[in-house]
Amino acid sequence: MSTDLSYFLMPWLDPSLMMLTALGTFAGIYIGAIPGLSVTMAVSILISFTFSWEVNDALALMVGVYMGGVYGGSRTAILLNIPGAPSAIATSFDGFPLAKLGEAGKAIGVTTVVSFIGGMVGIVVLALAAPMVADFALMFAPRDYLLLAVMGLLLVGSMSGESLAKGLFSGALGITIGMVGMDPLTAEGRFTFDSVTLLGGIPYVVVMIGMFGISEAISQLHHLKDVVIRQDVSKILPSWSTVVKYIPLSIRTSFIGVIIGALPGTGGDIAALFAYDHAKRSVKKPSRPFGQGAYEGLVAPEAANNAAVGGAYIPMLTLGIPGDAVTAVMIGALYIHGLKPGPMLMIETPHLFWFSVGNLTLANIFMLIFGLMGIRLFAKIVEIPKGVLIPLIVLLSVVGAYAINNNVVDIYWMLGFGIFGYLLKMYGFQIGPVILGVILGPLMDVSYRRAMMSVNNTPDAFFMDLLSNPISLVLTLAILFMLIGQTPLWTKLKAGLAKAKAA
Repeated sequence: MSTDLSYFLMPWLDPSLMMLTALGTFAGIYIGAIPGLSVTMAVSILISFTFSWEVNDALALMVGVYMGGVYGGSRTAILLNIPGAPSAIATSFDGFPLAKLGEAGKAIGVTTVVSFIGGMVGIVVLALAAPMVADFALMFAPRDYLLLAVMGLLLVGSMSGESLAKGLFSGALGITIGMVGMDPLTAEGRFTFDSVTLLGGIPYVVVMIGMFGISEAISQLHHLKDVVIRQDVSKILPSWSTVVKYIPLSIRTSFIGVIIGALPGTGGDIAALFAYDHAKRSVKKPSRPFGQGAYEGLVAPEAANNAAVGGAYIPMLTLGIPGDAVTAVMIGALYIHGLKPGPMLMIETPHLFWFSVGNLTLANIFMLIFGLMGIRLFAKIVEIPKGVLIPLIVLLSVVGAYAINNNVVDIYWMLGFGIFGYLLKMYGFQIGPVILGVILGPLMDVSYRRAMMSVNNTPDAFFMDLLSNPISLVLTLAILFMLIGQTPLWTKLKAGLAKAKAA
């Protein structure tokens, strides 16, 4: 026990490791804030630089970049309506309206604190219940991933604005875009029109940057003469009463983030969308209507996507299975350094588990410190004259699109989707459901086909599995309730009950 304790304490006492963690977190925040410069890319590049380092030094730097990058995506989502990372898409729904109201400084302050809370919840679950959560994640069959994807697509109702029909159309459009490329099971081309270029598919980050970034830049051309909104940066740190007010929602959505993050192949982007929908359904009296600057719409996704970091570490360390793209890269880094993540890790190298817990905690603390620094300067971005800001948005979008694959074609895709996104906005279609469809469409497709293959393509057996397996049954019932909850009849019934109570 004393040996394990020394392995746990030493990294906290080593100044060089603390410096590396701080450096990684600081860099991660700003990498995450630039659209297209993904955390996965940054960690991948770091492997080539750190393969000759000591394993603790390499992991300290990579963990810092990971934790900081997940949080950093919220900055441009709030200030420019361009999510720096897919996990910040849901943050933009209420973050950018808050910036339009002159509350960008307070919005970033709130997201920083709740991101810290979410990160700590994920780390605590990792430290105390990793094997149990990993065992639970392994119980999910392909049909359960299908049901999760269907639940995610039902979030279209939360993002559709005034017209559910337009939301459904946008979601279906996103699914179609997500299907372009090689079939993951048969390696045949789909929607490629015999084009070799399309065999690789369309990166959903390119779609996201175009739909959010370029379309926003074009939209801003209509407001060149508008008065610049001054941001209130007099009070950045949220009051204690504000923090206490949002703690229950932060904790609930953090657990959503941990569970979704622990499911192999999901990640913070899906967790954030589920959390946003949960907040929209569960918060009875939001600070403002959702989509118009509700702080609850910031708290939920930011707590969830940071909690998903700890969740993604659970299958990585206990099963050797990546929870998301970043942990997939980190598994490769561990093997390069001669370590074996998986069931034998706690027996052969128990210090690695506790080092990871301690290092994540340290990175989360640095994220809080660095996140609260420089907010006043960041908030001033919104006050930049439109003639300067619009070219800046376009430049960031071009750099981000090119950086994904170092491919000029991605810039053309991004510009095309930007113009298309602008036209959708002009006719009252929401952008969120399109991105949701692009992300969840491939997951739903692969999960459905694997589920059917597991029952020899027998529909009766498939539906029996939905009703006989406890997890599948719970998810199926949740989907049914979500469907009923989006019908006009349910809305009328709720209104009738509310009138009856008032009387």
